[in-house]
Amino acid sequence: MSPAAADGGRRPHEGAVAIVTGASRGIGLGIAARLVADGARVVITARKPEPLAAAVAELGGPAAALGIAGNAADPAHIEEVVAAARATFGGLDHLVNNTGINPHFGPMLDADADVVRKIFDSNVIAAAQWLKTALAAGLGSPEHPASVVNVASIAGFNATGMIGWYAVSKAAVIHLTRELAYQLGPAVRVNAVAPAVVKTRFAEALYVGHEEQVASAYPMKRLGMPADIAGAVSFLLSRDAGWITGQTLVVDGGVTLGGAL
Repeated sequence: MSPAAADGGRRPHEGAVAIVTGASRGIGLGIAARLVADGARVVITARKPEPLAAAVAELGGPAAALGIAGNAADPAHIEEVVAAARATFGGLDHLVNNTGINPHFGPMLDADADVVRKIFDSNVIAAAQWLKTALAAGLGSPEHPASVVNVASIAGFNATGMIGWYAVSKAAVIHLTRELAYQLGPAVRVNAVAPAVVKTRFAEALYVGHEEQVASAYPMKRLGMPADIAGAVSFLLSRDAGWITGQTLVVDGGVTLGGAL
């Protein structure tokens, strides 16, 4: 019997409200689409309003989704989005910190300090700020627990060579997940996913022109798709994961089994 059947046919996120940052395309949009399919209504964010509007339409329109453009590291934008989730859909149950940037490719010590700060502001500090703001707005209680998923990366587990600051920021996200889970239970569960290469515009430099060669290192013999990550995120947000917190689920097609990134 499926979990939905055992629960009277309810979808796993029926009636829930989720914020997904960085969700106009790629992994974020895949996560938002899965949550909507699983019964949630979503508030999605990205920098540009036009792609957000297209994403909202793809997700089913205003009944299912609301898009708010802005900088994910801007506290005023964070406050606006959290308030809008509650005003538009009546609450907030889940938060997915998906936004991530990588403006530097090359030796770490060649990066300007301001670029490094920007990476950490967007990838680490913003994730904590989103959760802090959501908590202040009433996210989670022992009677009505909430759940959070941070999108990390397998880059956070090992040396990468050329995306070092991004990797360090994702290692920080992994440990941030542990610390917040330890501090916020039982009212809020906090977990993470760590994808390998997923076929998105963000990751094109890692596979375009040599995808077959890259995929050959994966036991599953293919690269990831946004839906692969979305399914894992939906599970971690759901009641089926109700006794899981502080964990980082590696979603990598098996590539790290041989020690590769």
